[in-house]
Amino acid sequence: MNEYFGDLMAMTERQQWRARDAAWWLALTKKRRGEMAEAAFLHKASMLGFGVSKPWGDSEPYDLIVDSGSGLWRVQVKSAYRCNENGGFAICAHGSRRKKSYSPKEIDVLVAYIVPEDLWYVLPVTLFRKTKSLTLFPKPSSPSKYNVYREAWRLLGGKP
Repeated sequence: MNEYFGDLMAMTERQQWRARDAAWWLALTKKRRGEMAEAAFLHKASMLGFGVSKPWGDSEPYDLIVDSGSGLWRVQVKSAYRCNENGGFAICAHGSRRKKSYSPKEIDVLVAYIVPEDLWYVLPVTLFRKTKSLTLFPKPSSPSKYNVYREAWRLLGGKP
C-alpha cells in the first residue's frame, strides 16, 4: 500500500487525482481499490481537520476511526469508479463476505467516494436499515434524495 499511498499523496491538485480514470481504477484488485479509497479518505479528512486512526487488522466492520473533537466515529469507506447508463454510481452497504447491511452497532457512517468526480457522500448508517445498496447520482441534472449527504462532513461532528 505504501507505493500507492505515496502516489496518492503526491497528487495534491484535484485535477491530477481526477485524471485517474475508471480504467486505471478497474485495473486494480478489489482489495487495492479499497486501500486507495481509504487513503483518499485519510487525505480528505485530514485536510478538513479531522483526526483519523486505522484499527489494527481487518477484523472490525469499520475501516477507520474519525476524531471530530466532539466524538469518535466508526467509518466504513466504499468507492465507485464507474456509473450505470443513467449516470448513477452503485454503493453496497455490506462487506464482501456478508449478506446483511451494516448496522448502527457496527458503524456510524458509510462514506462513499465517487472516484471520477472526486466527490464524497457521508451517509448515516440508519439509511441502510432496509436496503443493502443505493445508487448515487452526482450530476446536477440528476436530482437525488441522497444529495443532502454530498460532502456532508458536518455529520462527523461539525468540523468543516
